[in-house]
Amino acid sequence: MTIDFESAYSGREVVVTGGASFIGSHLVERLLEAGADVWVIDDFSSGRRENLGSLEPGRVIELDLADRSAALAEFPEAEYVFHLAAIHGGRGFIDTFPDQVLVNLAIDNNTYSAAAARGVRRIVHASSACVYPVTLQAETTSRHLLQEGEAGFDVPGKAFPDGAYGWAKIMGEYQLAQFALQGRFQGASARIFTAYGERENESHAAIALIAKALLRMEPYPIWGDGRQTRNFTYVSDTVCGLMNLGALVDAEPFRAVNVGSDTHHTVLDFVEMVFDLIGWRPKKLDLQSWRPVGVSSRASDNTLTRDLFGWEPSVGLEEGIRSTLDWYAARPGRPATTTELEELLLAR
Repeated sequence: MTIDFESAYSGREVVVTGGASFIGSHLVERLLEAGADVWVIDDFSSGRRENLGSLEPGRVIELDLADRSAALAEFPEAEYVFHLAAIHGGRGFIDTFPDQVLVNLAIDNNTYSAAAARGVRRIVHASSACVYPVTLQAETTSRHLLQEGEAGFDVPGKAFPDGAYGWAKIMGEYQLAQFALQGRFQGASARIFTAYGERENESHAAIALIAKALLRMEPYPIWGDGRQTRNFTYVSDTVCGLMNLGALVDAEPFRAVNVGSDTHHTVLDFVEMVFDLIGWRPKKLDLQSWRPVGVSSRASDNTLTRDLFGWEPSVGLEEGIRSTLDWYAARPGRPATTTELEELLLAR
């Protein structure tokens, strides 16, 4: 089944929490193109107002969803909610500040409670591939594709997510499922895999690697040994996966679905493609084994999304990198020196 987004969303009231963020702002634009009446909730701690240029200012609510009383009072009425608001960052941030990441437990509960009070019909929660057991992702030589049933979400003793961020995300799924099973609304969790693209910042690997290459850093630093694999998924595919889940006419009160590519690429694959596109290659790679790198191997099994929607991510890595590189190279205010970039990375 292929979903017609215009038929699904035109004239519908839709809330996007975290809508000024990287993924959230792209989702807002696509929903507006489909004719939806969009509200954005964001506290602008990481999201940027300039990302919402296509949205009327009166449809933006500045709100910290960790504040329960404010969330319950100010949440707008809507039919759909895409819940992307979260404390997040790159691997360095989530490994260093697990206490901050765990605030997501409150953000999720407050959002679901407020949405239920407003009569929302369906919520799509931006979950993560970090919910999957790290034991399934421990070998760089593995090309295992992670299946939804492997998260251990409802299997006693099986859950083993990736750090505090993974635990917060799987608990976000669990909370959503409990609301849905009580008939408060329908829920779906999109397990997002390694999204990248325009409007992402340097705290995430793809943009950091591009930024270092554009600055001709010599030797060129790579966190880890570069053999770790990810299934880099371009943001337009991530948005399409989210919108598919929002529009799904579903007999299940809750389900979790992967939104990511099923192709493993090493970090070295990624940087070699960047070097080819900019026409430069460093004399030496500085492989920084002491840096946090997360799991060794990660990619998505897309059987369920193909079965549900007749769809899976389709933007190839070279096409996605080219678009992201062109955007980042032209971005005003990007770090102009290696010192500026290193200071920025340390701040995040």
